[in-house]
Amino acid sequence: AGVSVSGDGEVLYRACLWSRLANRVLLPLTTIELKHEQDLYQGVVTIPWQRHLAPEGSFRVDFLGVDGVIRNSQFGALRIKDGIVDYFRGECGRRPSIDKQHPDIIINARLHKGRVHLSLDLSGQSLHRRGYRRQQGEAPLKENLAAALLLRAGWPALNRDGGYLIDPLCGSGTLLIEGTLMAADIAPGLRRPDSDWGLTHWQQFDRALWQSLLAEAEARRAAGLQRLRDQGFTVWGYDGDRRAVVAAEANGEVAGLAEFIRVAHQPIAELGNPMDKPMAKGLVICNPPYGERLGEENALAPVYRQLGQALRDEFVGWRAAVITSNPDLARFIGISHWKKYQFHNGTLPARLYAYRVEPECFYRHMSDLPRPLTQNPPSEEDSLPVRVDDLSPGGRMVYNRLQKKRKQLRQWLAREGIDCYRVYDADLPEYAAAVDIYGECIHVQEYVAPASISEDKARRRLQDLLAAVSAAFAVAPNQLSVKQRRRNRGKQQYERLTEQPWPDKGRNHRRGEPVNGERPPPLVVREGQASFLVDLRSYLDTGLFLDHRPVRRLIFQQVKGKSLLNLFCYTATATVQAALGGATASISVDLSATYIAWAEENFRRNHINPRRHQLVQGDCLSWLRDCRRGFDWIFLDPPSFSNSKRMTTVLDIQRDHVALIKRCMELLLPGGTLLFSTHLRTFKPDMAALRQFSLENISAQTLDADFQRNPKIHQCWLITHPTGHSD
Repeated sequence: AGVSVSGDGEVLYRACLWSRLANRVLLPLTTIELKHEQDLYQGVVTIPWQRHLAPEGSFRVDFLGVDGVIRNSQFGALRIKDGIVDYFRGECGRRPSIDKQHPDIIINARLHKGRVHLSLDLSGQSLHRRGYRRQQGEAPLKENLAAALLLRAGWPALNRDGGYLIDPLCGSGTLLIEGTLMAADIAPGLRRPDSDWGLTHWQQFDRALWQSLLAEAEARRAAGLQRLRDQGFTVWGYDGDRRAVVAAEANGEVAGLAEFIRVAHQPIAELGNPMDKPMAKGLVICNPPYGERLGEENALAPVYRQLGQALRDEFVGWRAAVITSNPDLARFIGISHWKKYQFHNGTLPARLYAYRVEPECFYRHMSDLPRPLTQNPPSEEDSLPVRVDDLSPGGRMVYNRLQKKRKQLRQWLAREGIDCYRVYDADLPEYAAAVDIYGECIHVQEYVAPASISEDKARRRLQDLLAAVSAAFAVAPNQLSVKQRRRNRGKQQYERLTEQPWPDKGRNHRRGEPVNGERPPPLVVREGQASFLVDLRSYLDTGLFLDHRPVRRLIFQQVKGKSLLNLFCYTATATVQAALGGATASISVDLSATYIAWAEENFRRNHINPRRHQLVQGDCLSWLRDCRRGFDWIFLDPPSFSNSKRMTTVLDIQRDHVALIKRCMELLLPGGTLLFSTHLRTFKPDMAALRQFSLENISAQTLDADFQRNPKIHQCWLITHPTGHSD
């Protein structure tokens, strides 16, 4: 949550005056190693504080962080205060005072990993306080956050190219004012009073340099405003609340930008071109309500739908950006976002969705997806979301369960920045399916019904479930990606209803691959720092095991500076996380050439060096037998059963796990770890045969919130040599 900059006093002053994004500018003083709380006092009392603070001045200590030594941030601040006061008493015979409201100098102390980083806060009041906000709406954006969102949305480049700026839900006008400040090249700190700065009370403050920078900024402001006048520059803001319009006008006046900002009382449904001439390009950006309180989401859906309709009707060729903490509401816009950024609006996790308003990005029929219920051509009715009132009693039960689960997961998803998750897993046993969200897409996998359930009843239940999903997520039924099987009288008891060929029984039971070997379509999702290619159509699994998300996170956290072997690697998503986590080298092995090619694409998308991170297509059992090198970490996630003709032997994980684990343990370097995982629900490790190793069952720790209802989804063990060394 910060950057480090080196430079002279001018760099420091320019950072304070010109940074549109920073909250604070800190001047590092020292770093204190903490082994005892007295170390903090001793480190502080030796700093030459007279260089920074006058003996008759005032100060405040902001202390962040706790650990086993400093267990209370107030205590940490007190020890720093004691050190500063005792220094001045010893050197000057007098001491500065404490002023928590308006101190001359703020001391910033951050405790992290046993070290206290001590700095002077030369920005004083938070830099988001530009000095122009006199009135505000119900949920105002901080000024520096508004500037950051404008930068992410591409406003500076659009402005240089002659683009326009519109905020159809402008509130108190923060986005409009920040956008105009950027366009006019006005320093965001230019209008702050001297009393708000920390640097003006600093003992080393160079007033002449500061005044010269202020004069330069004033000249740039005057030139920028004149340039905007010559261009006829205007930004537009609208709001359905008249009080917000009054606040926006007042703030624009204080900022000295009223001549460029046009605000009006107008509902979102009336959004359109504000000029009499065509407007070829620009940015529509807004911060609509999020619907955090119960019952608000359905009431707000029309706002997002009307915004999307206006964009499609009036602003083709433009860019758009929407700020929200509710991705479900964002779907009502009806346009596929091309970028998404995570941030916090105050304490609330939120996202900025960036859109290219182009016809190819608009939601439309997806006729190439499998038809969920019939193979008939899509009708107009199929292209609309199912209404809640049209659901059957069973569908209504599924709908209510989906809504409840989404509410339970919402804060966790926003906090963790998770795009792909399971929202339903046969929560109602008679509606047996898994419903997974992949960004903007929904993947439904029907579980095989028991023999006691007729095919007609199973089909009706699936139809009810799909209708409930359509209603809950405002998605047309023909936009769902559905994997389903039905009972047949042929040799194969179950097969998919779609025409896509499906692997024979000799393939991996959990990881079937299509016989035609087609590459997956370019649907890319994010997990932490990683980008993964997924395919919702051609495979029973999608290329990303959602339940293994905590396993991949564990690998990311543990493998820095270490080597990894990933056996039965599938699309190598665990290896991608390892490489991004700092693994020095890896080898990933899988029998399928299709999945190795898929893994190569994942590597390319994450800029992973293939020379240090190798992909091997081959029989894992044979490769493991012939391997002669060691690894710090081994990830072993084999299929439950496989009798592929390309393998030298049949694999039965219950029967063969002891030999597999022992061979992997032979390849571990001293202090190494084997992470063993299986999805076989009936699996039981042979503890007697593995008694020479230390086995820690971490299954419970590898279940995120979306899979805790199904604790048998997988089992995981960390396996090590008791001495920390391999034999």
